[in-house]
Amino acid sequence: MPDHATSSDPAVQAQLDRLWALSPGADVLGLERITRLLARLGDPHLSLPPVFHVAGTNGKGSTCAFLRAAIEAAGHSVHVFSSPHLVRFNERIRIAGRLADDATLAALLEEVLDRSDGIGASFFEVTTAAAFLAFARTPAAAAIVEVGLGGRLDATNVLVRPAATGIAALGMDHEAFLGNRLADIAAEKAGIAKRDVPLVTMNYPVALRRRIADVAAGAGAPVIARNADWWSETARTTMRYRDAGFSVVSHRPRLVGPHQSRNLALAIAMLRHQGAVTVPEAALRAAADWARWPARMQRLGRGPLRDRLPDDAELWLDGAHNPSAAQPVARALRDIARGRHVTLVIGMLANKDATGVLRILAPSLARVIAVPVAGHQPHDPATLARIAAELSVAAEIADALPDAVDRAAAGGAEVVLIAGSLYLAGEALALNDEAPD
Repeated sequence: MPDHATSSDPAVQAQLDRLWALSPGADVLGLERITRLLARLGDPHLSLPPVFHVAGTNGKGSTCAFLRAAIEAAGHSVHVFSSPHLVRFNERIRIAGRLADDATLAALLEEVLDRSDGIGASFFEVTTAAAFLAFARTPAAAAIVEVGLGGRLDATNVLVRPAATGIAALGMDHEAFLGNRLADIAAEKAGIAKRDVPLVTMNYPVALRRRIADVAAGAGAPVIARNADWWSETARTTMRYRDAGFSVVSHRPRLVGPHQSRNLALAIAMLRHQGAVTVPEAALRAAADWARWPARMQRLGRGPLRDRLPDDAELWLDGAHNPSAAQPVARALRDIARGRHVTLVIGMLANKDATGVLRILAPSLARVIAVPVAGHQPHDPATLARIAAELSVAAEIADALPDAVDRAAAGGAEVVLIAGSLYLAGEALALNDEAPD
């Protein structure tokens, strides 16, 4: 899947151009190329601080954000590797708490690319190697690594002995790579399991739990499952986590939506079932308030895009691009809307289930405005508008996000949600001058 990464820094862009020339976006899953590349770099993945490795269809990024917030609230520094980026490529590599600066990033990419000749490493594999190289060279108490795609054959799965592994929510996505059966997708995610390393999981349907248990047993990993080994309950303003002999009550997360309480609880469970990093109870509670994860039901502040709407209107942003991600967005949207006029501005990549996403969001919508996703291979906006109309939602198309927001304002929208693609979300953040930092 082409990544379309660009940078305003000439040195970084030079390396990205070089990367595209060597590896023009073809994804072939497997560990052979990344293993060879890391060996040429001195195997930096073997010298990382304690690693928290997180897979899942949806919620893995938020879980990583809660892990980071808790570990930092405990006074520790932490590395984070995540994908994709929203505005700047630098967002993928956070070194001891700070995004990699342009000079560091350019040097890392150059070093990795200089060693990659003849391997045929993918864009993601080169980026993974650069992150591990940075993490091995800079002291930190922990590293948080988000799986890119799947788990078993993902480039990040060269990690030998993490402190803990975790699987967030499961759903259908990336079927071309992972198959079209949810049980098979669950098995691929569970492929991050390692011998004697706790694999912390959510509560899934029985068939998925069995597949995960089988994969974990084959790897020699104990499964720490929600509603069997740990529990969480969400009230109006609080979230309670408990396991054997321990209980903690925090605020509900600042991240919007009931699903975020479950992601917070998963992060707490991962921290509770490892022994490499000390995170006291106060830090676990603080994670609910400290965690930030852009483009996940994010309310945009004043800026060039938001200010196209009336002062009393709200502009929200979410990267939901599959039906399982759309479900918690729909629940959050119902709470936010409270009977107000809601317009959805949507753009989606052509390989995503647009009908499934729109069917879930439609009951909360008064109007849909479909847009292209610049620089990518999107659904034709006319197709998205047609699907919305078939779901009995008024629909039209716009040439770009600013035009769509203008149309929403002219149509009397009180709440506008931009959704359907993380790439579209990144465009919205850039237009509103809210790039992640």
